[in-house]
Amino acid sequence: MTPVPDDASDLDLLSAIELRGLLAARQVSPVELTERALRRAEATQSTINAFSCLMPVSARQAARRAEAAILRGDPTGPLHGLPVSVKDLIAVAGEPWEMGSRSRAGITATVDAPVVERVRAQGAILIGKTTTSEFGCKAVGDSPATGITRNPRDLSKTPGGSSAGAAASVAAGITSLAVGTDGGGSLRIPAALTGLVGFKAQFGRVPVWPPTATPTLAHVGALARTVGDAALLTSVLAGYDPRDPFSIAGPPPDLLAALRSSVEGVRIAWSATLGYARADPDIVRIGRSRVLALADEGALVEELEDILGADPEPIWSSEFYGGVGTHLRATLLNERKLVDPAVAERLDWALRQNCEGNRTRAAERLALRDRMERGFARFDVLITPTLPVSSLGVGWNAPAHLAGRGPISWSMYTYPFNLTGQPALSLCAGTAADGSPIGLQVVGPALGEALVIRVAAAIERATAQDRAHRFDGAPIP
Repeated sequence: MTPVPDDASDLDLLSAIELRGLLAARQVSPVELTERALRRAEATQSTINAFSCLMPVSARQAARRAEAAILRGDPTGPLHGLPVSVKDLIAVAGEPWEMGSRSRAGITATVDAPVVERVRAQGAILIGKTTTSEFGCKAVGDSPATGITRNPRDLSKTPGGSSAGAAASVAAGITSLAVGTDGGGSLRIPAALTGLVGFKAQFGRVPVWPPTATPTLAHVGALARTVGDAALLTSVLAGYDPRDPFSIAGPPPDLLAALRSSVEGVRIAWSATLGYARADPDIVRIGRSRVLALADEGALVEELEDILGADPEPIWSSEFYGGVGTHLRATLLNERKLVDPAVAERLDWALRQNCEGNRTRAAERLALRDRMERGFARFDVLITPTLPVSSLGVGWNAPAHLAGRGPISWSMYTYPFNLTGQPALSLCAGTAADGSPIGLQVVGPALGEALVIRVAAAIERATAQDRAHRFDGAPIP
């Protein structure tokens, strides 16, 4: 294959779509990309700590098979030859499946999750599993099992969580794509803090199996450098699977086609608060300006505040931590010292809730979904800040001024849309005064993933970020 100049700052930070073009033109090989990814993962592990385990032997074998297929001229899938990482909440047969917890030390998965089957079937090279906070229970990047994962943009900061290593893998130029999970914002939170794109499709669009402790909130989705890359990976992950009882039957939407669709006539609601949340002034100012700029492309923009009414945090916390707490009850009783203290405290709270309270909150969740359905009769897309802050130091479970909230619920803009199940995406809308990235969240109606991609791509084009964060409309090979 024709060699490409060894320019790490370029090749390692190209989008997946750009790398696909180079692979198709035989200007770079799957073996070269895999070796670069493994070297970079190993070189940064002591500082960034993105991986709970690397898989060099199987990755190299898969890369050689992928290269041979290209040289033979075989038909190839949309991820063919691209290194990809998978979060350690997701099962990969024969690999550790410890979920960031010392209570699961030595546990190995015996099956591949559907998303692992799908990325492999479409030619991706799985190079390793990425770090997570314990059982996905914190919005930052540390756990007792794997230690602290750091933000490649600033090693004194967290990349967010719980898909911490997934975001760090992409932000550090190790992989262009990562598969993560999202039960309360765990794709969108790290996307915002690292300047990436994090996308959870409609609940049930991407199958989740084996079952999680939070089956009515859990999503599997994409972390990527561009909206186009997130659409590409989600298109591979999406589709019905009978093993997931919530899996959506029928064909997924064409997300790649949505990338180039106009936003003319799209009714967009901008809410800086959702009615209860407060974000830093830089975040509100820059987010609002990005949304108002869509009017120049023909979108119909309206500013609204009281979208959700009361903060749905008690509903979400009861369901999320109640599920995890029930799953870990024996561990909390018999091996409490193995559990992150911040996580154990929230699980204790959840397990003290009574049946009547839980059923009341279940009814409140249905009322919240009805409220959002009525809102989407008035507008097509809702845009909010992704987070109330643009950065957070390592070692903190929450920003100091939000320390009274839970270790995920300080992310006041993300968890509502796990309760409603609607598609939601975070992308980089600019930078705060200190240079930290600012995340903007695009939320669509039920089954409205294509509309979310359509609007997010328009924001991305208008923002004109550097090439690591920009989809420039080039043809997809």
